[in-house]
Amino acid sequence: MGIFSSLFGKKEPKVEAETEVKLSLYERLGGEAAVDAAVDIFYRKVLMDDRISEYFDGIDMDAQAKKQKAFLTMVFGGPNKYTGKDMRTAHAGMKGLSDIHVDAVVENLGATLKELGVPDSDIAEVAAIAESVRDDVLNR
Repeated sequence: MGIFSSLFGKKEPKVEAETEVKLSLYERLGGEAAVDAAVDIFYRKVLMDDRISEYFDGIDMDAQAKKQKAFLTMVFGGPNKYTGKDMRTAHAGMKGLSDIHVDAVVENLGATLKELGVPDSDIAEVAAIAESVRDDVLNR
């Protein structure tokens, strides 16, 4: 007999335990396989985008993709294995970066996720994360 029934002489109310688990954005997107696929598609789009492709001339794209996969995994709430630079430091030497370039990245990322069938609400969350580093990327 619990304290409720001993105090009130009634049967204790049944309390359902809340079992709703809030999944991280990383999990909602589909985890490692989804992030890997998204980064691969994203960079194909980026390299075809005249607004930003020049910033990747001479870049080892396999290494870049690996860093991006680790970074996105971390910021989306997955396992943190990112060992790269912060956004301000990573982009500090890139001359001429402007809002147009960040817009292009956000657009390409959104188009990639849309292509992969990601819900609009999750795409909006990804865009908000990208927007949160805009000033760092642009060194403002």
